Amino acid sequence: MTPYNDPSTPAVPLTDTPDDALRRSLGVGRRRFLSTCTAVAAGAVAAPVLGAAPALAQDRGRDHGHGHGHDHGRGKVLVPPHKRGIILYTVRDATARDPLASDLPSGFREVFKQLARHGYRQVEFAGYNQHANAPGGASLESVEGARLLRRWLDEYGLRAQGNHGFIPSSWPLTTADKDTFKKHLEIANILGMDHMGTGGDPTGSSYRADWDVAADKWNALGEIAHRAGIKLYTHNHDSAYGFLLDGGPLDDQGRPTRSSGIRKLEYFLKITDPKVVWLEMDIFWAHVAQYKFHTYTAHDGSTRENVFDPAALVTRYNKRYPLFHAKDGVVSTTNGMGWDMVPFGTGDIDYTTFFSRVGLSNYRNPMVEDDNSPSATDPAQSLREAKISYDNMAALRKRHR
Repeated sequence: MTPYNDPSTPAVPLTDTPDDALRRSLGVGRRRFLSTCTAVAAGAVAAPVLGAAPALAQDRGRDHGHGHGHDHGRGKVLVPPHKRGIILYTVRDATARDPLASDLPSGFREVFKQLARHGYRQVEFAGYNQHANAPGGASLESVEGARLLRRWLDEYGLRAQGNHGFIPSSWPLTTADKDTFKKHLEIANILGMDHMGTGGDPTGSSYRADWDVAADKWNALGEIAHRAGIKLYTHNHDSAYGFLLDGGPLDDQGRPTRSSGIRKLEYFLKITDPKVVWLEMDIFWAHVAQYKFHTYTAHDGSTRENVFDPAALVTRYNKRYPLFHAKDGVVSTTNGMGWDMVPFGTGDIDYTTFFSRVGLSNYRNPMVEDDNSPSATDPAQSLREAKISYDNMAALRKRHR
């Protein structure tokens, strides 16, 4: 485990109104702040701050009301064509569809063909299973299956850039888990991936001791992956950007109950080896975390405010974030998360600002994701929405100053 020093992220003591502290932390004026935030339930933060940081809703009108840079060719392209990708979880109903029972694209090969027609050049796998009647059979999680998948990827001009796959549950690693992990690294290399990872968080715990254990495990797995030429990455949901419990009075099980103000995945970044452990930010869930986790109880018992800025975290750790899930949302003040998921480019998250701030467009790999695209009543919906999302990503342009 890499030694950890006290977090450097400043916290704002709540000596004035919560709205004033939030407004100052975002760097916006009172009038602009009040014009874009609406009150929600008592004790909750104002309506979600739109965008990865201080970009607020009223600024988005210049881009057709969505903040996605749809300026029809003016300005720098924010996501180069060869970096436009999609995680296959978004179209999981299509890969799982029986080709003998539908005329719609079914199975990996036909889905690859359709995604390439849409314009995508990269895919991220979410496992290697498809319908048993599709070419290659139900499971392609083998060396032979990987070679078949690679042939289809090459056929349609696609590159595999990652996979949400096998991360051993054992620690210390069992021989069986280590061997399975190495098999997945071999599959990743056959597919031509630079990265391999998981769709889960390193741990679901809020306690520093458990994140220390997770860091040791990921450092060891990352070193194995590094020797195979693969960057190992973890993915976030909202809770991983909540506050770490690392001090203050202990509960009846001897666990800390208060926080120094560092977020769990920030701590994980600090104590893992930057040469072997990488991250994929799910931008939607990072915005949910911004909405949900904005105050904490400090070691001295005071309540402090610390508004999460997803883009600032990416720029701080820079190349530790080679992948993103580009998942959009519309503001919701009723569902407890602050956002409802929608196809990319149809929501309120300001991706023009986010991608402009994080930069490194020829390094980062944004993967379109929409958990809700598959439909039980409209079997064509997921691939249709994949096209909508691609077009919106391709239209992103950096704003002129």
